[in-house]
Amino acid sequence: MIDVIDLKKSFDGVEVLKGINVTINKGDIVVVIGPSGSGKSTFLRCLNCMEDPTSGSVIFNGVDIADMSVDINIHRRHMGMVFQHFNLFNNKTVIENIMLAPVYTRCQELNKARRRNAWLGVKNRFAPADKKEEPVPVATTKAEIKKEAREDALRLLKRIGLEDKADAYPSTLSGGQKQRVAIVRSLAMNPDVILFDEPTSALDPEMVGEVLDLMKALADEGMTMVIVTHEMGFAREVATRVLFMDEGVIKESAPPEEFFAHPKNPRLQEFLSKVL
Repeated sequence: MIDVIDLKKSFDGVEVLKGINVTINKGDIVVVIGPSGSGKSTFLRCLNCMEDPTSGSVIFNGVDIADMSVDINIHRRHMGMVFQHFNLFNNKTVIENIMLAPVYTRCQELNKARRRNAWLGVKNRFAPADKKEEPVPVATTKAEIKKEAREDALRLLKRIGLEDKADAYPSTLSGGQKQRVAIVRSLAMNPDVILFDEPTSALDPEMVGEVLDLMKALADEGMTMVIVTHEMGFAREVATRVLFMDEGVIKESAPPEEFFAHPKNPRLQEFLSKVL
């Protein structure tokens, strides 16, 4: 699903990523660990080009999305992102936060189809009978799009036990509730992969479990995920592969049983001795 090839990223001449190569297949749960400043979050943000790579390629579903000529917004629709600090819109209710992206993208597609049909209507008026083109089927309205998005959002909120918070504002929620809403907001777009940037590091310890439980459920359902985290127990239990990053490179990559029981890289051995 994602092929990262010789990915490099520099900020003001300082090389943060120094040539990352990794393949992420459908259904993988890849957990990225490492010390602070090792490049983990930069790597994650380069995967969906929130940070433009300095060089290298990020092949997502066959397209190099690091190519500046590619419309990245089209591909981001299939790549969810969950942030450390939730990034919910505080001026919108919980359900409005979840509905925002699906309604916007579907209305864009609807407007595009209507514009094309209007253009075809003019073109067909002057074209010979055998050259006329069929209009794009338009079987919905903006009102129907909003209705469907609201139904989907309520279904997702029910899944995480927060349907009673649909019309509440994010400021009234606990940290764990905000992060669960942020996760189902990503799910509302039916992504192929979800990227998690330290999703529990801003939470009180008692709220971490409810977020990790939701992520475990997604893993059980086969969702492809790339997760930057310090939760070693979660990595050991859920990951299909664990990557150790340090100084802008991947120094070790292995299944969790091998990664934690028999680390090969000396820097990883030192790191695990301090965090386990």
